[in-house]
Amino acid sequence: MVRGFSVKKGMTFPMPLPTQIVSNEEFFPIGQTAEQARVEHVAGELVEMAAARQGLTRREFMRTTGGMAAALLAMNSVFGRFFNIGDIELFETAAFAEQQGNPYFIFDVQTHYVSSHYDPSDAEANRKGAVSKQALLSLRKYIREMGLNPKLAGDRGTLDDLSWKNFVKEVFFDSETSIGLISTPPGPYPQEAVVPPREVAHIRDEINRLAGSQRMLAHGLATPQLGAADLEFMAMQAETLKVDAWKCYTGSCPKGFDRGWRMDDEHIAYPMLEQARKLNVKRICVHKGLPLGPVPGYNHPRDLIKVAKDFPDLNFVVYHAGFRGVTSIEQIFAKTGEIPGPRSSAG
Repeated sequence: MVRGFSVKKGMTFPMPLPTQIVSNEEFFPIGQTAEQARVEHVAGELVEMAAARQGLTRREFMRTTGGMAAALLAMNSVFGRFFNIGDIELFETAAFAEQQGNPYFIFDVQTHYVSSHYDPSDAEANRKGAVSKQALLSLRKYIREMGLNPKLAGDRGTLDDLSWKNFVKEVFFDSETSIGLISTPPGPYPQEAVVPPREVAHIRDEINRLAGSQRMLAHGLATPQLGAADLEFMAMQAETLKVDAWKCYTGSCPKGFDRGWRMDDEHIAYPMLEQARKLNVKRICVHKGLPLGPVPGYNHPRDLIKVAKDFPDLNFVVYHAGFRGVTSIEQIFAKTGEIPGPRSSAG
């Protein structure tokens, strides 16, 4: 049973960890599952019991490490033992600290910002299925206004919120990210993407120069519908910009086309994949699931089955887990209790 598919404005979670799916600003989160509701219930009972034993209010107890211990214990009770934690950590801060170990290595394999030079005439706002500046800004605005991320309360509501300067601040100063990867949404042409590949590589190199180490990677952009011209552009990105992987948007299409393409199309996609192999940049990252472009069906991950078999030496990374539109998710989730889509993914 599912408890509903909307998130209420200003909703907060009673635990240190969220007990339902939250959004990365690219999709509307679905509702809480039965298992997630059980985690919330069990954690709440643990908190009430532990707080009472220590003579603390619930709020006071949640300020201690015991609140996190309760959340981890609750997840173990519902999903099986994953976290190495026991009842003692509910009460003893020192015992909790002993279990923490070294900080996690966090690799954010998809980060975005919006170039200040993108689409100066707002022409993409009128092209069917294109990525407009206003659409990008609206995603963040919606999450802010719904109260799903309190840290966005200080946003100015302008494209400055999506600038490279704020991007660097949020990724490296406001989070615990170890390494990030800049991935640009598509534009009318790859050279005019939301962040053109040259700028992506430049920002990557500047971050790494200032850090004195490898802290950022960069996607190149592959747009195989453009044929030979794109193969040449891929060569420049690999040989001059030294991109670390390719990003493909099968649902999107460049200016002059009215639909996307498929990864298993031997005439359109295979020359691009052969070029990736030749250039020895063999990681192919593909946007799948979340609707993008004029014909949503091209975002379906079914085309990866054949191509993965035909190119066994290439590594395909499916972004967004092939997460489908909210309507189909509601229908399937309500019947099965499972989110449809591939099990391995990124982003």
